[in-house]
Amino acid sequence: MSAVDLLQHLMLTIDQRKWGELGGFLSPDFTCEYVHTGERFGRDEWIRVNAEYPGFDRLILQQITGDDRTAACRSHVTGRGDTGLMHFECATFVTVKDGRVAQMVEVWADAGQAVPGEARPV
Repeated sequence: MSAVDLLQHLMLTIDQRKWGELGGFLSPDFTCEYVHTGERFGRDEWIRVNAEYPGFDRLILQQITGDDRTAACRSHVTGRGDTGLMHFECATFVTVKDGRVAQMVEVWADAGQAVPGEARPV
């Protein structure tokens, strides 16, 4: 299975809340880095973060690209909180080894943020 196919199936499994199946996609030495928070997770920790994420609603795969060894995707994730439905954008990058995801890097952002005035030319 190519890295693209593996990542696509992994994202679908998360959306379907099939937490017990996530381990089948991951190498025993799997690592995930959240670059926006500096957190690093091993295999079991990452599965737990997903399975126990408060208010998780949906993960909708919007774009995916890659080859046999590496893949990247963009997903729209929703969650329920005190203020209602929250929207997030996530970029996920994976490297596959021996048919399983060995390394993952994710970047999360709140959707609908205002653009800081100083971040654009006048």
